[in-house]
Amino acid sequence: MGALLGVIEHETELVRAGKVREAMRLEQQKGELSRRYMVTVESLKTSQKYLAQVSPELLTTLRRHHDTFRAMLQVNLTVLATAHAVSEASCAASIPRSSAATFPIPIRRPASAPRPDRAT
Repeated sequence: MGALLGVIEHETELVRAGKVREAMRLEQQKGELSRRYMVTVESLKTSQKYLAQVSPELLTTLRRHHDTFRAMLQVNLTVLATAHAVSEASCAASIPRSSAATFPIPIRRPASAPRPDRAT
């Protein structure tokens, strides 16, 4: 979990600093660590009753770490969503409004609709 948290924190810092391309390079590493984390969580869920009997302190510590992870992940997702929204707004602002007339969207007719150039 520590490695995954480290990558998430680093990604959050990079995106906040506007270094989105650099943050994107962490995607593969974050994906692999996330997959391993999920496998571990599923394994712990299976052993939850046993852990509660044998080592309730460990189970409490694991829950606390998981809660910390979820909080940090929420911050990370918020930062990523904000960066995405800013990026979309920036792209939309850079497209001239007159471009809609330059690039018309073709109208598609259903196959059963008669074509205006063909009399029936």
